[in-house]
Amino acid sequence: MKIYLDGKYYGKEEAKISVFDHGLLYGDGVFEGIRFYHDRVFRLAEHIDRLYDSAKAICLNIPLERAAMIEAVLETIRQNELHDGYVRLVVTRGCGDLGLNPALCPRATVFIIASKITLYPEEMYHNGLSVVTCATRRIPHGALSPMVKSLNYLNNVLAKIEAQLAGAGEGLMLNEQGFVAECTGDNIFTVKKGEIFTPPISSGALAGITRQVAFEMAAELGFRISEPEMTRYDIFTADECFLTGTAAEVIPVVTLDSRVIGDGVPGPITRRLMERFHQLTETIGTAIY
Repeated sequence: MKIYLDGKYYGKEEAKISVFDHGLLYGDGVFEGIRFYHDRVFRLAEHIDRLYDSAKAICLNIPLERAAMIEAVLETIRQNELHDGYVRLVVTRGCGDLGLNPALCPRATVFIIASKITLYPEEMYHNGLSVVTCATRRIPHGALSPMVKSLNYLNNVLAKIEAQLAGAGEGLMLNEQGFVAECTGDNIFTVKKGEIFTPPISSGALAGITRQVAFEMAAELGFRISEPEMTRYDIFTADECFLTGTAAEVIPVVTLDSRVIGDGVPGPITRRLMERFHQLTETIGTAIY
C-alpha cells in the first residue's frame, strides 16, 4: 500500500504524522471519503469542493490548489493499482505545540489513503437495516456546524456505540429540538404515498454528496422530494426508508426502534434508486488511468 503524505508516497508502515499534529491532538482538520468504481472516481469535484469549503469554514489553509489535490487523489489510486475502492483524504491543521492556538501550526498536513471499504454486509442491502434512535444528540449549528466535515467525529462515534450495543445496524440521531437530523454516518430518507422526504440541512444533517445524487435520481425518475422537519413518527409511519452515504451508497431500512417500516422489506422506490445509483457509478466519474 502506498500512502500520499505531503507530496510524497510512503509504505503503510512508513507513513507517519507527528504526535504534535493538531489533527491528532484536537481533531482539528477536515476530511473526505470518496468512492471509485471501474477506474472512475465518483463525484470527485463535488468532494473536493466540500473539502475546501469545510477548510475555509474553520480557517484552515490547504497547501494545494484544487487541481493539484485532484491529481494527488488520482495518483494515489494509481500508485496502488486499484480499480474499485475508497479514498480517505485528510487535511489536518499540522504540527504545533500543546496549546490550542492554530496560528502556531505553520503548515497543514495532507494525507491520502486509497484502499477498500465494506460498510455493511451484503445481506443488509437485500434485507434492509435495523435502526435505533440514539440518546446522543446531533451537535447544533451554534456549537459546530454539521456542514463542516471535520476530524472531530466523537459525537457520531458515541451514537454509533449506542447503536452497536443495541444490536442495530445504524443509529438515528435527533437534534436538540427532537427533530430527525441524520444517522451516525449517513443521510436518511423516507417514502410516503410515492413521495420522498428527507430532513433539511438546517436540522443538523451533513450536506451529503450521495444525498444530492438521490435528489438528482428522484427528479430523473419522476419522484418528488420534500425537506420538512421530521420526527421519529414520520419514519415509523413511512412506507419505505433508506439511507445514503459515500461508503454506504443507498441502503434500505426496515425497522426503527423495533417498529416495522412499511412491509418490513426494501420498498420498490428504494430498489429503483439503488439500481439507478449503481448504473451511475458504472458510467460516470473522473477517469483514473
